[in-house]
Amino acid sequence: MSLVEERVAETDAPVLDILAARWSTRLYDDVSPIDEDALASALEAARWTPSAFNAQPWRFVVARRGTGTHAKVVDALVDFNKAWAGPAAALVVFVAETEIDGKPVPTARYDLGQAAAHFTVQAHADGLYTHQMTGYDAELLAANLGIEAPLVPVTVMAVGDLGDVEGAPAAIRERELSPRTRRPVAESVLIDD
Repeated sequence: MSLVEERVAETDAPVLDILAARWSTRLYDDVSPIDEDALASALEAARWTPSAFNAQPWRFVVARRGTGTHAKVVDALVDFNKAWAGPAAALVVFVAETEIDGKPVPTARYDLGQAAAHFTVQAHADGLYTHQMTGYDAELLAANLGIEAPLVPVTVMAVGDLGDVEGAPAAIRERELSPRTRRPVAESVLIDD
């Protein structure tokens, strides 16, 4: 059985196949360029995310491996994330617009999270692998990219082709091969009348 087949979640209730099959890998092929068509589709899926009042309070920085922008994003990552995310074909910074026309957007981060989720599912459907991370220096990332308030970097997502688990460092290999787990739904639902 391949790693991809092993990573399919065993769900307690039926879900879409693409949701059961999606996982956040730390294995990236460090040679293959980003599939530009798949990336465009993932960004399009994010664009069509629902948002409160159709405010669309999201922005994206797309940094392809080998570019100065990619190096600036990698520079802001914590060391552990640099090691596995740096080889990804692209790093996408998800940025919330926290004010529009001088008015606060209280749902900006929520709406941005939905955009990231739509991006992730579409990317996986098109054969790309993703992993979101918050292990980065937000101030350094914003400074490196020239992002200023009311724009706020919220997460960085590694995107690309799946790498080889056998060639991965032991710590990464162990995480990739460990069982996927989630707490039961009953522990997440507060009220179910």
